[in-house]
Amino acid sequence: MSLKTFRLSDHAVSEVVDFVILLGVMLLAVTVIGVAGFPLIDHMQEVEHTENIRQSYSVLATNINKIVFDNAPSQSVELKMSGGSLSIIGNSLINITAKKWNSTTDSYEYRTFERQMRMIENEYEGTSICYENTGTWAKYPLGKSIAITQPRFSFNGEVLVVPITLVSGSSSRSGQGIVRVVSDGGGSNVYSYQNVSEIDIKVTSQYYQGWGTYFDNALGMDVTVYDANNTINAHKNYTDNIDVHIIYSPISATIE
Repeated sequence: MSLKTFRLSDHAVSEVVDFVILLGVMLLAVTVIGVAGFPLIDHMQEVEHTENIRQSYSVLATNINKIVFDNAPSQSVELKMSGGSLSIIGNSLINITAKKWNSTTDSYEYRTFERQMRMIENEYEGTSICYENTGTWAKYPLGKSIAITQPRFSFNGEVLVVPITLVSGSSSRSGQGIVRVVSDGGGSNVYSYQNVSEIDIKVTSQYYQGWGTYFDNALGMDVTVYDANNTINAHKNYTDNIDVHIIYSPISATIE
């Protein structure tokens, strides 16, 4: 076949068309990968890092709670940061009001105990995870706050134990790398109330929704939510009077 005949043949046109189609498919594939693939990889990395933070905070809570319950004088926990910030901040509060029977005066009386809590909080890509009052909590950009590990309240039908932990300190870190959270105990005190027939626990916190769910599900309390000031009130009446023990355990923490 001559060159002129080849140029005029349908085979030459077919090969050119095939090449153009193949090139178009390749360019489309590269475009799809660039538009959808790389953002998906970034999202997967963010999800993985957020999950690592959740797991790290579970370890952090376990170690700090050893100080809270006088099982260790101090603790040091390493956390890996891949952006975001880690801070000791907040002005969260817990208020406990107990209605108890006074056998001396043959009347009911109310006892109130209020303390600040504060928290150790990690913020990363719109998600916040914190340690607050013996529990760990998460708050997502488009959702309510939830408990990751539950706080260490306990009730056996006769005795209610309420831990209250103040985290003092103001250090913070941001960026990437390994940081350490060092915590030291300040000595705990126990405040006890006998013959309690009614109790109210009010929590004001950025993670108030998670607290409300916890009191409802774990302690069977009636919960009222006040979204306007990030507060919940948990209430319960007891048919048989109970004893209430409040363990107040302040700790100091630094981020290194």
